[in-house]
Amino acid sequence: MSLALHYHPLSSFCWKVLIALYESGTAFTPHLVNLGDPESRAAFVALWPVAKFPVLRDEARGRTVPESTIILEYLEQHYPGKTPLFPRDPEALLRAREQDRFYDLYLQVPMQKIITDGLRPPGQSDAYGVGQAKTLLRTALDIVEKDMAGRNWALGDTFSFVDCSALPALFYANVALPFADSHPVATAYLARLKQRPTMARVLKEAEPYFNLVPGDRRPQI
Repeated sequence: MSLALHYHPLSSFCWKVLIALYESGTAFTPHLVNLGDPESRAAFVALWPVAKFPVLRDEARGRTVPESTIILEYLEQHYPGKTPLFPRDPEALLRAREQDRFYDLYLQVPMQKIITDGLRPPGQSDAYGVGQAKTLLRTALDIVEKDMAGRNWALGDTFSFVDCSALPALFYANVALPFADSHPVATAYLARLKQRPTMARVLKEAEPYFNLVPGDRRPQI
């Protein structure tokens, strides 16, 4: 099989790519990366020295493609599937790219800061940084609450790659900083995302690993 995805089932950025692959029906070989295993880590570093997943390897084209959004654009260009995920209109595409970056930078990044602080050694937590991340995350959720009013999906009535970004961002944001009581529109959007078959599949595949998420609050499907 030409395409191989190097990933971990808990990684929010990996979810984004998995959802797109499942939506499009594109065939690929999954390679689970265990960074705690020296052999698995060494093989992954040999493929991508930065050692951040997801990474897509396309043997047919001799390409190694890192970063979730770039992988989605690569798939759209070279392996378009049954479900178009990118708008064809240039202005709509620009707006979609803006929203994709919003979910990655202003929900995923602060969410990860809050959750991964629980992995720091005793006495080395970053309370100030976590406080900043919580402030940014609340601001981003306020924007989602406003933007999603009256919409089914991020771009309106059409499911797109932006929704692939939104599911992991909102799912883990709700673990890092529960928002059901404060943001009903964002909560309803998250519920719709979780009900979509491709997203439900990704969550089900990740569920056995939820006990590895640091902190007092475990993810719940």
